[in-house]
Amino acid sequence: MRTDTPQPVRLADYRPFPFAIETTRLIFDLHPSQTRVKAELAVRRSGAKGEPLVLDGERLKLLSVAIDGQALSANQYAVDAERLTIHEVPDQFVLTTEVEIDPSANKALMGLYMSGGRFCTQCEAEGFRTITYFPDRPDVLSRYSVRIEADRKFTHLLSNGNLIDSGPVGERFFAEWEDPFPKPCYLFALVAGHLDVLIDKFTTMSGREIDIRVFVDPGQGSRAIYAADSLKRAMKWDEDTFGREYDLDLFMIVAVRDFNFGAMENKGLNIFNSSLLLADPQTATDMDYERIEAVVAHEYFHNWTGNRITCRDWFQLCLKEGFTVFRDQSFSADMRGAAVQRIKDVRALRARQFAEDAGPLAHPVRPSSYLKIDNFYTATIYEKGSEIIRMLKTILGAAAFRKGSDLYFERHDGQATTVEAFIACFAEASGRDLSDFFGWYEQAGTPSVTIDTAYDQAAKALTLTFAQSTAPTPGQPTKKPLPIPIAIGLLSADGAVLRDTEIVLLDTETLTVRWDGVASAPVLSALRGFSAPVNLSTDARPADRYVLFGADPDLFNRWEAGQTLARDLILARATGAPDEVGEERYADALGQALVDDAAEPAFKALLLALPSEPDLALMSEPADPAALHEARNHLRTRIAVHLGDLLRRLHGEMQSEGEFSDSAQAAGRRALRNACADALAADPHDENLMRLVGHFEAARNMTDMIGGLYPLVATGGVAREKALASFHYAWKTEPLVLDKWFSVQGRDPNPDVLERIVALTQHPDFEPTNPNRLRALVSTFANFNPARFHDPSGAGYRFLADQILAVDSFNPMTAARLIEPLGGWRRYGPELGKLMREQLERVAAHPELSKNVLELATKALA
Repeated sequence: MRTDTPQPVRLADYRPFPFAIETTRLIFDLHPSQTRVKAELAVRRSGAKGEPLVLDGERLKLLSVAIDGQALSANQYAVDAERLTIHEVPDQFVLTTEVEIDPSANKALMGLYMSGGRFCTQCEAEGFRTITYFPDRPDVLSRYSVRIEADRKFTHLLSNGNLIDSGPVGERFFAEWEDPFPKPCYLFALVAGHLDVLIDKFTTMSGREIDIRVFVDPGQGSRAIYAADSLKRAMKWDEDTFGREYDLDLFMIVAVRDFNFGAMENKGLNIFNSSLLLADPQTATDMDYERIEAVVAHEYFHNWTGNRITCRDWFQLCLKEGFTVFRDQSFSADMRGAAVQRIKDVRALRARQFAEDAGPLAHPVRPSSYLKIDNFYTATIYEKGSEIIRMLKTILGAAAFRKGSDLYFERHDGQATTVEAFIACFAEASGRDLSDFFGWYEQAGTPSVTIDTAYDQAAKALTLTFAQSTAPTPGQPTKKPLPIPIAIGLLSADGAVLRDTEIVLLDTETLTVRWDGVASAPVLSALRGFSAPVNLSTDARPADRYVLFGADPDLFNRWEAGQTLARDLILARATGAPDEVGEERYADALGQALVDDAAEPAFKALLLALPSEPDLALMSEPADPAALHEARNHLRTRIAVHLGDLLRRLHGEMQSEGEFSDSAQAAGRRALRNACADALAADPHDENLMRLVGHFEAARNMTDMIGGLYPLVATGGVAREKALASFHYAWKTEPLVLDKWFSVQGRDPNPDVLERIVALTQHPDFEPTNPNRLRALVSTFANFNPARFHDPSGAGYRFLADQILAVDSFNPMTAARLIEPLGGWRRYGPELGKLMREQLERVAAHPELSKNVLELATKALA
């Protein structure tokens, strides 16, 4: 059992650091197990006289400490497990420290560590303190110069900024880097290794030529071409859309295999998880291409929203992440189609963030306290933070939003600032009072909005009555109304447009709006484009949903209508009240949508995907995973039987005989073909099974191969075993492809899946120390295979708890991210809930538990 009680960090306790670190000089003598780091800090007192200098530091072996060249005696400073304290210091001085660290033993992958024989860093959020003693907080900005020395086998020695000098030094090699822009230490980066480099260029809107360098494993250069192209498109888009030009003469990206995050925006030297950088048609799916495009853009956009302007403290994390996610989603919408991208973004939001808001781990977009800031890299900070920016743009309009963002960039460039300062720029630029809007940052939970309609035939008038409420969340029992922009249009019963989209701002608990001149009883199309992150319910009849499903010009709401119809049918069957007629009608309507020549294949693929089981569980109280799984499969089978001929025809028509294209249009055709294959798997008679086998065996790209593999795995039996063995034999030397092999098995819906997954954890290719591999198998099973994870025996829960405890011993950040599937125990029936809670209690009671896991396990139990 833990004997100490970790103390939370509180927003209310924020105080500026009492010293400025004007320049930071770092000298690295790299060695796998005995790296020496010398730091020279130019320090100036900015706070009260007499305060000691307290620097963060963990897992450091202190070799020496000096002020202005004079070594300090042991009684002049104190060192403990988390900090170095120097009792008396002058008002201005140079502090020199030297430490020794062991990168090879760093399995937490924070700070300086080894990956594939290379040195690599990850310093966000608090990793820099494991490299040297420093005020490891985002509001301390300093100008960095770095010297790296290493064996000659490390052909590239990289750090932030501009390369000043490099060359041999005895039997070793050195490189000198200088970053002209002040930055917080979490943006520091270093990479040293034998790497290939892809070289490219970009010319900015002012005519400056930027050198682009993408560093990858030897022989992998061709797989970085798409990432480099994505980067150049993102640079051009940011100039055109936000007027932001890149500021250095060099932009570098490095791919590493062992990485806790997706990527990191270190100034001028982005470090990427290789799964989000490397792609070619044979090894990457269309989803990989989409994610690479989005993440490359995201990290580049951070150059202004995160780097040039950073966070005053970690409570302001959404300031950089929410705004940057909004920017990368807007970029992706322009690259791949606004409606399809919006649907994908909302599906991800609901799957991750709505579930978070509905459970014990709910927290505001700007939290008020934490034990470990690592635990707040959540969907609430990122995706909900993005939705808040989107609502701000909707409320203000595009012109005022751009004016506000320009003011923000100009006023706060080079500063570490706050959400209040950000919102103040938009209030000033637009002339609007946005004080109520700030509630979105302070209040947790997903608001529920209801709309009731009343149509007066004689007066040709429609009355809309809105109401909003938000359920209590941990620490926030009482909620206040929030300003919610609701985009609404009206259709006639035959699908004609009666009224184009208008924005209604619901900023009170209730609101009544009257619209005159409505020619006939309307069908309400509400929350178009998902204009706010809320749960919406209306008094619409199923007949209205079918009108929207077939005719709404807002494609998001057309898709939403189909999802709502399917959801209601699945929930009805799961609760013992099946609607056989409704299921047939839905299949008919879906068939009509699939033959609509005006609809893009990518959109049709989304229409074919039924609501997921985790999403359905959020709509059930208590959730019965087994009943939901059976009911959803029943509707899948009905669709496969009812539309079998159409699905087979579309499957054939969407097959491409030409060269692979990474265009959005070509990806849409592959998406529809694979969606048809998945749908046909629900009716696995001989003809369909032969078609699926043919799909898999004839695949000429990874998208089609995975599109054929999963349906065969889902059917089970001999087809599953042959397909998995064939895939593994073909790709056993490709780590990123093997991640897909493990992931497909994590989603296997067959009853024997847990036994198979336990066996896979002993497979020679399973690497628990690699976050990608662990997430592929364990996280996929726990998050996306609910019927089997929630086995009545509780075996799935025990398996996950075992994995959490094992991983926590070497990588607390990754272990903590596995807690969430157990955290929703209250949403399930008492039998399942009790078993889930028991495993949470076992985790929380474990001795030597990290702060990361302790914080989330304790919150989940509260």
